[in-house]
Amino acid sequence: MLGAIEAGGTKFVCAVGDEKGKIADRIQIPTTTPEETIPKVIDFFKQHPVEAIGIGSFGPIDVNRESPTYGHITSTPKPGWKDYPLVKTFQDAFDVPIGFHTDVNAAALGEATFGAAEGLDSCLYITVGTGIGAGALVQGRLLQGHSHPEMGHILVKRHPEDRYQGRCPYHGDCLEGLAAGPAIEERWGEKGIRLADREEVWELEGYYIAQALVQYILILSPKKIILGGGVMNQIQVFPFIYQYLEEFLRDYVSLPELSEYIVSPGLGDDAGITGALLLAYQAWTSEQ
Repeated sequence: MLGAIEAGGTKFVCAVGDEKGKIADRIQIPTTTPEETIPKVIDFFKQHPVEAIGIGSFGPIDVNRESPTYGHITSTPKPGWKDYPLVKTFQDAFDVPIGFHTDVNAAALGEATFGAAEGLDSCLYITVGTGIGAGALVQGRLLQGHSHPEMGHILVKRHPEDRYQGRCPYHGDCLEGLAAGPAIEERWGEKGIRLADREEVWELEGYYIAQALVQYILILSPKKIILGGGVMNQIQVFPFIYQYLEEFLRDYVSLPELSEYIVSPGLGDDAGITGALLLAYQAWTSEQ
């Protein structure tokens, strides 16, 4: 039995299952403070003994195994979680192998193994929700260098008619600051789910997301792009993404049919927790 944690800024999803992605039991726990949230997570796994745990976490996190702060959540603005030693906490509690990566890299792994990118050794998973993040699988491995990718914070060109200043606490009008769910709500005065019939909302959203995809395509050349997160449940944004992507790329690179190349998650909301199960399995096999 493997354990999986999708540690999000809003909730922790905890599950037990196997390396095939089959989930035997799960629970959701609100993300409040570590002192409130973590004991509930530990209690869940005490009821379901596991041989390894995989964690896909909100970030930024330290994924460098040579670093003294490996396994920590680092510079998050979420109160109470800055510099929190997530991996050590669970190692101390259970003494089992721990797999650790970003929530979006976990989702990319899940989608490449069992979802929309199944069978491919390259894909990009992007979540557009409370924040924007992306994980990438390149030649069969999760992309990681000095740290993990932070693709949600790239700089994009402002739409000529957009007067909204952006709300990223670090960069203001980066991609996340202009196109994440809270930016949509602040700019238009309503949550995105209540703006479904406002074409101008989704055209602007498509304008910013397409700009980002141009950068990712030119740099990483992924074989499949998967767009998840709450904002992307508004599927009316996809035609605008395709429209602007073609306009911005100007036939410079040849791509597959966009409706088959840029898609929704094959695993739906389970991409992250499935990837966390796979991180647990990788951690377990590395110690056998």
